[in-house]
Amino acid sequence: METNLLKAFNNISNLDTFTLKELYSGQNRVNNVGTALEYFIKDMFSSSIEMVGLENKDRAHSVYLSYLGNQNNPPDFILKDGDAVEVKKIITIVGDIALNSSYPKSKLHSDDVRILQSCRDSDGGNWDEKDILYTVGSVIESKIKVLWFVYGNCYAADREVYERTFNSISSKVHEIDYLEFADTNEIAGARNIDPLGITYLRVRGMWGIQTPHKVFGSLTGFNNDSEFSAYALVLNEKYQTFPEDDRRAIEANPKINIRDVEIKSPNNPAVYLNAKLISFVK
Repeated sequence: METNLLKAFNNISNLDTFTLKELYSGQNRVNNVGTALEYFIKDMFSSSIEMVGLENKDRAHSVYLSYLGNQNNPPDFILKDGDAVEVKKIITIVGDIALNSSYPKSKLHSDDVRILQSCRDSDGGNWDEKDILYTVGSVIESKIKVLWFVYGNCYAADREVYERTFNSISSKVHEIDYLEFADTNEIAGARNIDPLGITYLRVRGMWGIQTPHKVFGSLTGFNNDSEFSAYALVLNEKYQTFPEDDRRAIEANPKINIRDVEIKSPNNPAVYLNAKLISFVK
């Protein structure tokens, strides 16, 4: 079955609580707050928040999601025949997000060496790139305070920008002529460093990016006294690709505000892009 951002956002607007402990009490697998947030996002896309028992939820997720990732490789999940979703938990809304070894993505590309073959095979393997949706939740004492959905092409530059930096640093490291380097997807990997040949060194890139609220918060009129705030940022052309019924439903929802905004292009700040800012404040 099909799901998308608009369905998930409508589901969010119908919730009474945003405290993860209340939503997932007694579920051992989601005691970790980061795991609970990811489960919450999957439930929003799968309309399964009211289902009791994680096994029942898992089955519902399998109806709407074509891929479930792991902690070490992006993305966290993929909507069937739809977008890739990356979930990040933060505490402060204006800090930074640790992306670890994966640079920010405007799109998810099937030839990305950092994704697994099982990810490439999702949706029948018939894709070269997918839109990627960053979902960033500020969670304080198990309660979601602010939740952002922002598409990668609103947020990140084209991959060539990041790969140029990565490759430049990697090539400089490889100029060290007394080290023996191994093939790696990281910046570098050196082996046989000591006389016994038993020590190796991994040189990894640890990427980070400012939170969506720090980048786009000025568009929102955010009030810190609100119990919960959710925002979604999507380019106009992407918004028009959502099913008409879903657009009508969210536009008719009196709890949700949709506003036309302009944002700077991640590739050229001199260019402004037309986008929709979708908001729900409780």
